[in-house]
Amino acid sequence: MNDKTHSPPDHFGTAISYLLFGVTAGLCLDLCAKWLLADYSLQQFVFLRSVFGVMFFLVSARWYGGYGALITRRWKWHLLRTILATGAMFGFFFGLSRMPLVNALTIAFTAPLMVTALSVPFLGEHVGWRRWIAVIIGFVGVLVVLRPGEGMFTPAAIGVIIAALCYSGLALTARKLAATESSFSLSIYVVTGPLLISAFMLPGNYTPPTTNGWLFFLLAGLCSALAWVGIVGGYRRAPPALLAPFEYTALIGAAAAGYWIWDEVPDKWVITGGLIIIGSGLFIVYREVGNVMTNRYLRVFTASGAAAMARRLHRRQSKS
Repeated sequence: MNDKTHSPPDHFGTAISYLLFGVTAGLCLDLCAKWLLADYSLQQFVFLRSVFGVMFFLVSARWYGGYGALITRRWKWHLLRTILATGAMFGFFFGLSRMPLVNALTIAFTAPLMVTALSVPFLGEHVGWRRWIAVIIGFVGVLVVLRPGEGMFTPAAIGVIIAALCYSGLALTARKLAATESSFSLSIYVVTGPLLISAFMLPGNYTPPTTNGWLFFLLAGLCSALAWVGIVGGYRRAPPALLAPFEYTALIGAAAAGYWIWDEVPDKWVITGGLIIIGSGLFIVYREVGNVMTNRYLRVFTASGAAAMARRLHRRQSKS
């Protein structure tokens, strides 16, 4: 069977743009969380982050079809997504508060591998043998970073692995519900679930935030809303097996942020494993869309200014 996807290229390009926007917002959320969890409890962080996230969603409702877009008959699926979102949120931020940023994100990047693998039994999508090899190589890269046997499988690491499994479930269900549910409903319901659960856990775990604390909680809520919009917007437009590798780009941002903010220096194993992971993801894209289209879509990795300059140069060459 042919190893090529049947997703329209324009949909694929839009999906990548959405996904990378969501990944960037998610990384900003992680930076806020890393700073806040040093002084505030996990329960308080999840609660306030969710409160502000819901507020931003409600304010922006008119851009997503209004509150009528929240109407649904598929409550069982949304309930499942709420449970998955709660596991993903608590598991990941528990681990993030107890390990370096780049380590936590690297473990979390078992999620794209899970998405690619689980898209076969749960969505019935075809993953050719070349993509399977790339997935395996990517998982080897994760093992290189984790270096099993050197104390990496701590409770914090296990929490992040559970979060990765829950997140992969969110990506798969977003794709499954894309035909009947709006991006607004797919995004907001996964925020309200952790909000309600953390509210019950808040008594005895609340510390009045400082002015800077409130600002970071507000920013975390905004970033969480933008992250869900981007991620859901991406996965509803293209197969998870094809989009998942692009999430690896956050590894670069995490390594840079960890170094500049917390003096976390990635060792040679983290760098080597990260390169393997990113390389396997780019190979999957190459196999899926071909050399010409790969060059086109790699523009999303560049700065917007550079992309604009490239477009202008192309237009000038066409006129000459």
